[in-house]
Amino acid sequence: MTLQIGRIDTLEDVGADWGPLADASESIFATPEWMTLWYRHFGDGQELRAYTVRDEGRLVALLPLVLWRTRPPRVLRFVGHGPSDLMGPICAAADRPVAAAALEQALADGGWDVLLAERLPTSELLAGSLRGQELQREASPVLRIEGMSWDDYLAAKSSNFRQQVRRRERKLAKEHDLRFRLADDPDRLDADLEVLFALHEERWTTEGSGALAQRRAAFHHEFARVALDRGWLRLWLLELDGKPAAAWYGLRFAGRELYYQAGRDPDLERAAVGFVLLVHTVREAINDEMREYDFLRGGEGYKDRFTDDDTVVETWAAGRGPLGRATVAVAPRMRSLLVSRLRG
Repeated sequence: MTLQIGRIDTLEDVGADWGPLADASESIFATPEWMTLWYRHFGDGQELRAYTVRDEGRLVALLPLVLWRTRPPRVLRFVGHGPSDLMGPICAAADRPVAAAALEQALADGGWDVLLAERLPTSELLAGSLRGQELQREASPVLRIEGMSWDDYLAAKSSNFRQQVRRRERKLAKEHDLRFRLADDPDRLDADLEVLFALHEERWTTEGSGALAQRRAAFHHEFARVALDRGWLRLWLLELDGKPAAAWYGLRFAGRELYYQAGRDPDLERAAVGFVLLVHTVREAINDEMREYDFLRGGEGYKDRFTDDDTVVETWAAGRGPLGRATVAVAPRMRSLLVSRLRG
């Protein structure tokens, strides 16, 4: 294999090979649709440091980075930081060692002090001097559902779980006009997303945390429209008596159902509307013969009730030169502080 590594000026310069490469990576966060919209909404003039890796003209990997911090210490991050649950070099799993070696070669010329490599599916995507300090490992629970029926799934769960699944939905249907609605109408899509955002904000405001940023909402409005057109969007609303009580925002890509965000009416907490809607989305994914239901980042306890496997996403930092190495070489107790400061 003879590799050609070339820097590109814009993400659009990657060309038509990017879509098939994203398919091979099996990550929706690696698609040109997601990344180009991310750069438009969140790039803020950050200098693009992106490279293509080709073997006799075939695109083997894409290395999409931005110079996020221009003052010392100068920090490189991967395109997608913030909304993306997976980042890093884009390639097929079999080409990860090639992509890692190409990344080290591409960054050898300098112009940076710290590489903050967040939410990597594996540290195999880093090699040599770029495999510096591991800063964080986050659980990413997964439910393997290939070849499984809904009855198979329930049979593998505890009797308590099965009873809750049946009783809670049955109770809602008895007391209300219960409807699960998939947002598939382009004319209603913006309004349906606003329902999601409102329910999400109400839930977290009640529980003492922050709301979705306005910029992030604008990004998802635009991406959801593209995703609907591509057949990737899974936006479910649970309605009681014609009014939204819970919403679930997911994405379907490469045979995987991705649980991205959800919201529920805090006044209906005891009615378990969020649980009932989540159960419905799992059932739909199984019935539609998906191979995985991915809960994405976060080790919240409720996920363990649904899933059967834990994958991990990793955040690493590598330093270049005295300043970069000093920035990264912190005591273990300071690593979480370093992550938060560099993420900004």
